[in-house]
Amino acid sequence: MTEVLQIGNRTIKTAEIIPLLAGYQMLPQLQRELIIDEAIASIECTPEEVTRAQQQFYNERQLKTDDDIKAWMVYHGITVDQLESVTIRRLKIEKFKLVTWGNKLEAYFFQNKAKLDKVIYSLLRTQDIGLIQELYFRLQAKEQSFAEIAKEYSQGPEAQTNGLVGPIEIQTLHPAMMQLLSSSQPGQVMPPARIAEWIVIIRLEKLIPAQLDDAMKARLLNELFESWLQEQQRQIQKPIN
Repeated sequence: MTEVLQIGNRTIKTAEIIPLLAGYQMLPQLQRELIIDEAIASIECTPEEVTRAQQQFYNERQLKTDDDIKAWMVYHGITVDQLESVTIRRLKIEKFKLVTWGNKLEAYFFQNKAKLDKVIYSLLRTQDIGLIQELYFRLQAKEQSFAEIAKEYSQGPEAQTNGLVGPIEIQTLHPAMMQLLSSSQPGQVMPPARIAEWIVIIRLEKLIPAQLDDAMKARLLNELFESWLQEQQRQIQKPIN
């Protein structure tokens, strides 16, 4: 039997599924989910873990009664046999991440720590090189504070915060800005430097070292998982004729 789905007056046949997924740009998502399913197939969960995962799943979707659950299953085309695997899938993914990369997490953190550190800094920017030199001399002579000068002369949104920016992860900044902040000491006013279309003066106010806390562990595990997943997808993708 080749008819698999009826939508309105249209009957979708088996041979149409792949072209439709490709046409709606959903094929990579299907590949992703199939790769994940294969990876987590051997992950085991205790009955207690299953119960907690299912309750969390229902709570997040506000499925409070059996009728709510049945209606959700009908809407998503989920069978009773599929329900448990659907509700505990996220739990199995998290356990897979921990089993696969948990013992590598500390090394990965320290390898990337410099990029994960946060900074608070003061910024003054303009496109007028003559003005920026004058303002730098004022700062050096302590004629005005950085906050006063930034509020009056800086041409970016930082003028609204008296030049203060952050806390912000250093890796999210322009590479030249990263280099300047990485090579400066707190309280040091750096000489004018060109970054993209701006000429800037910066002063590092505070370096906030990254910590390998629970939130950071979850983030790094997800990074490693996503990197692995993308590599798996690259390996299986082939041009479709």
